[in-house]
Amino acid sequence: MAYPKYIRERARQLRVEKKLSLDEIAERLALPKTTVYYWVADIPLGRPRRENSHLANLAMQEKYRVLREQAYEQGLAEYDQLVLRPTFRDFVVLYIAEGYKRSRNRVAIGNSDDRIVAMATSWLRALGLKPPKFSLQYHADQDLRELREFWGEVLAVNGASIAMQRKSNSGQLTGRTWRSEHGVLTVFVDDTMLRMRLQAWIDRGRQAWQ
Repeated sequence: MAYPKYIRERARQLRVEKKLSLDEIAERLALPKTTVYYWVADIPLGRPRRENSHLANLAMQEKYRVLREQAYEQGLAEYDQLVLRPTFRDFVVLYIAEGYKRSRNRVAIGNSDDRIVAMATSWLRALGLKPPKFSLQYHADQDLRELREFWGEVLAVNGASIAMQRKSNSGQLTGRTWRSEHGVLTVFVDDTMLRMRLQAWIDRGRQAWQ
C-alpha cells in the first residue's frame, strides 16, 4: 500500500523531534510497525526520555525498552536473508499457528509430531543465544523411559533433561481411540530479544498474505 509523502515525513518528524519509538509512531499514525521501520530506520534509536529522573528502575525500564526495539528492528532487517533459507518460513508460520504468545520473554512451541519439533528446535538453536529446554506432556499409560529415549534421540539431548508433566486428564480417558504416541513435546527458550526478533518475522510474514 502506497502512503502519501506527508505521512512519511510526519513519521520521520516524530522520530527526530519527539524521539518516539516504532510502537509510538505506529500508534500515533495508525500504521504498521514494519512500514514505520523502513521510513525511520536511518534515524538513530534511543532517547533519554527521563533524563532528569533519579529512579533507577525507570532508567532500567528505558534501557530494556530500547533493547527490545533494537531486537525488533534487527528482525525486520534480517528477514529477507533468513527467508531464503530452507524451512525458515515454515518455522515462522508454525509459530503464528501454534507458538506461545502470552509472554514477550519466552519463545515456545508444542507439538506431538517429532519432525515438527525437531525443525523448531533446530531453528531455536540456530537463532538464539540460549540453549532450548524441553517439557513433555504424557498420558498415565505411557512408558516414561521409552518417551525419554525417543525424544532424546530426536532432539540429540540427554532424555533425562526433559521435564515430564503428566496430563491432568490422563486418568479419565478410558476407551479413548486417539493418542499422542510419544506425548506432546514443548521446546522453549526464555529469550526476550529472540522473541522480539521473532515478532518482526511474524509481522513480515503476515504482510506477504495481504
